Amino acid sequence: MFIDPENIPEKTGTNYPDEFKSVVAGRYRKRLGDAAGLKNFGVNLTRLLPGSCSALRHWHTKQDEFIYIVSGELVLVTDEGEQILTAGMSAGFPAGVANGHHLINRSNTDAVYLEIGDRTPDDEADYPDVDLIAKLNPEGWVFTRKDGSLYS
Repeated sequence: MFIDPENIPEKTGTNYPDEFKSVVAGRYRKRLGDAAGLKNFGVNLTRLLPGSCSALRHWHTKQDEFIYIVSGELVLVTDEGEQILTAGMSAGFPAGVANGHHLINRSNTDAVYLEIGDRTPDDEADYPDVDLIAKLNPEGWVFTRKDGSLYS
């Protein structure tokens, strides 16, 4: 199925608990995989405004993730440190590897990248820098503190 990204609405927002929402306030996604009717994995064309992050630093227990930089410059932050990524560069994050990662736009211009991830049931995401765990259930992601208590 042909998809013209210009015809896909750009969405912002997050289902993170309120205290973490500001981190991704400048993230805009076009859900290309959903537009194509994909069920097993998602593909997003994501735009990050200057100063914004792709997510809180995290890693998944069951989901593989892959990113490809389309335009601009982003800083990839992992347990190993920071790496500047520019157009044409990519990175992959295998499921079950406890190496938190996220992207930060520290430049003065928007950056665009493709993010691809599978939709494996019962996935969990750990956020090593904050008191947050996410669990995927059939209704979507549920966020708790690391002790299992829910955010209000």
